[in-house]
Amino acid sequence: MILKKLKSNSSVSLILVPLVTLAFWLKSLQHPFAYDYFPGEQENILFSFLYRLVDGKPLIQVISGIVLAILLAYLMQLVNDRYMFIRIKSKLPALLFAVIVGGFVPMHTLHPVYFGAIFMLFAIYRLFAVYETKKAYSSTFDVGFLLGVGALFYFNLIVILPAFFIAIALLGRETGWREYVTMLLGFLLPFAFASAYTVLSNHFIGTVTILSENIFTSVNHFRSNIPLQVYLATLIVFTITGSIGMFKQYDTKKVSSRKYFTVFFWIFLFSLASFTFIPVTSQEMLVITSIPVTYLIANLFVFMKSRFWSELLFIILLLIVVSMQFSFDLF
Repeated sequence: MILKKLKSNSSVSLILVPLVTLAFWLKSLQHPFAYDYFPGEQENILFSFLYRLVDGKPLIQVISGIVLAILLAYLMQLVNDRYMFIRIKSKLPALLFAVIVGGFVPMHTLHPVYFGAIFMLFAIYRLFAVYETKKAYSSTFDVGFLLGVGALFYFNLIVILPAFFIAIALLGRETGWREYVTMLLGFLLPFAFASAYTVLSNHFIGTVTILSENIFTSVNHFRSNIPLQVYLATLIVFTITGSIGMFKQYDTKKVSSRKYFTVFFWIFLFSLASFTFIPVTSQEMLVITSIPVTYLIANLFVFMKSRFWSELLFIILLLIVVSMQFSFDLF
């Protein structure tokens, strides 16, 4: 009965989002910590300005992370409510995202990836407006610009850019070269402004060094992290199950829904590829990967016919996320 109530279109589910987020971040509030950044990670061009305000204040960093996670959850719900790719009205995506991110305990503090994810969701919101639109130059420029701003917070967001080029080809109507060029120009514009600022402030060389560190520094938070490995294995099982459910529904879904979910697939694929091809990518990218995964699993729960299995799977997910709050003390 838990899932039946939560996957309804009632506003109660939205009220639960901050409560659930706070519940899963409670231990971090009791024992606040700053993220273990590698050299240069907190010096991303836009993030560095904000980080200086909270440096040495772990409690403020944890509270900031909570606020950003809640905002992300609501933005995810906004995107689904606007474009209705999960055709049954439900507030589950927001709540499910809060649950999934609740399991990433090492990420329960401030990190630039949260800002990157927020701008990526705004970019997705504008991207979906391209569907069946001729000469969508304004939308494609906005998509590129938002991704560019997000990359100035979290530089590795740039790995998602090819997925958005593919998405324009999937969604656009009579798409030509101009849509791709306007998106690329939009993406480069924030970097042009940032470059001009670093040149005028005599920080250009230092900024280039920081960006290179954000690509080539070898980081691996997964090695010997047994709790996180177990949790990721669980999410993989849910993702595979959701994918199977999606394939079964594929012919019955509207064309727009198929294309939107295909876009999420490409975002998911490129986020996974970053773990393999970019040395610096580690657990923080899971926040980005969780966005398409959340929509997929939410679609699974919403359309699952067996109430018993849907309730059981949801309870299992909740129990695993709860156990993650204590597992790091044991390992």
